[in-house]
Amino acid sequence: MMGFRMVLSALVCSMIASLAMAQTSGLARLSDREDLLGWEAVGRIDMAGAGFCTGTLIASDLVLTAAHCVYHPETKALVQADQLMFRAGLRDGTAIAERVVAQIAAHSGYDPEGAFNGENVRYDVALLRLRDPITTTQANPFVLHKGAVPGSTVSVVSYGQGRAEALSRQRECRMVGNYDDVMAFDCNVTFGSSGAPVFARTGNRGRIVSVVSGMTIINGTKLAVGMSLPAVVDRLKRDMRAQQQRPTANVRRVTVGDNRSGTGAKFVKP
Repeated sequence: MMGFRMVLSALVCSMIASLAMAQTSGLARLSDREDLLGWEAVGRIDMAGAGFCTGTLIASDLVLTAAHCVYHPETKALVQADQLMFRAGLRDGTAIAERVVAQIAAHSGYDPEGAFNGENVRYDVALLRLRDPITTTQANPFVLHKGAVPGSTVSVVSYGQGRAEALSRQRECRMVGNYDDVMAFDCNVTFGSSGAPVFARTGNRGRIVSVVSGMTIINGTKLAVGMSLPAVVDRLKRDMRAQQQRPTANVRRVTVGDNRSGTGAKFVKP
């Protein structure tokens, strides 16, 4: 298999040829209630005393995010569920709804101490079950996109370093390639954007095609990197159901390899 950076370099080279045909749009801050309308299901996931990520409701009580967002950024230990708070549609200190997390399922293929490579990105997905659901009148969950992505244009909605108090939306950026269920995008992401939804343009409302695992710079071009979702999310839903049948467990712990350095995306320090 080609090396991770080699694959991304090839994607950048293919992207350069199309720069004149398609341009990305800038970031728009969703400052007002009217701006936020329709995006309330995207929220900030706060880890007590450690930082934040971005997450998205895919059911009234289920939040999709990146797996590395549920491990402590320093110890790499899986956090207790009640140390995470999902703040739907947070803007300038006010959220549409706030819920404590009751259950975590992180994909067993993700290594919290592993390198930022294709294998880890592919499984950098987690589901959070909320202690209490958020009604659809407050925030309408998004659904996952299945099948081929129509065209190359996508959009991203996220929090991030320097823009932690309100969502920022990039209406148009591009998927520059998809290799072995790992996707690369030329979208504007930063620390804290981990777990942010990448939307395919389908119908009247976007569908989630990927979540942001991290970012890298290849040949001077900054890329966001994510993964294909349907199979890994189905696996996590099964894991959650299995956990609920074992009353003593409310998190899924992952056995990882030894002697690996952590170089993936991190939480933003508050």
